[in-house]
Amino acid sequence: MHTLTPTQLFISFSKIGMSGFGGVLPWARRTLVEKDKILSSEEFSAILGICQIVPGPNIVNLAVCIGSRFGGARGAIAAVLGLTLGPICIVMLLALLYEHYSYLDSVRGILRGISAVGVGLIASTGFKMMRDEFQFPAMFLVVIVTVIAASYFHLGLGWVVLISSPLALLLANKKARKL
Repeated sequence: MHTLTPTQLFISFSKIGMSGFGGVLPWARRTLVEKDKILSSEEFSAILGICQIVPGPNIVNLAVCIGSRFGGARGAIAAVLGLTLGPICIVMLLALLYEHYSYLDSVRGILRGISAVGVGLIASTGFKMMRDEFQFPAMFLVVIVTVIAASYFHLGLGWVVLISSPLALLLANKKARKL
């Protein structure tokens, strides 16, 4: 495993933070897996899975995990600062503008349109991650169980994890033995 300097981590996560308004997960995957090639697709999915079941924003958890993996505590701090510093400044500016112009119908329309884009980006990332699971089709069962538990039965995250994890662990063990 190679190491990255805190500066490299800060720059990578700054690109992520400044690229994804309304949700940076699609940009995180694109930057970390496809462009900078810091992680493989499988590594990204595994780390994201862990980050989704611990408290806190998934993307910040991801920055901490990847930053600490490649640069220790300083790397984790650099990754989180890179991810958040630019967007915080922009959000503060947008909040000031919204305070003055929120009454305009055009501003309300823009916000509705942006939310549809966010949904599309999240769905696109989900489909890319699901492609990895097709390499071991049995793992698709975990995806189905998770979607049914969360969407159809409206179970909370804790219940979904408790229900899906035994099957996921069993299948992941079989997948690892095949490789």
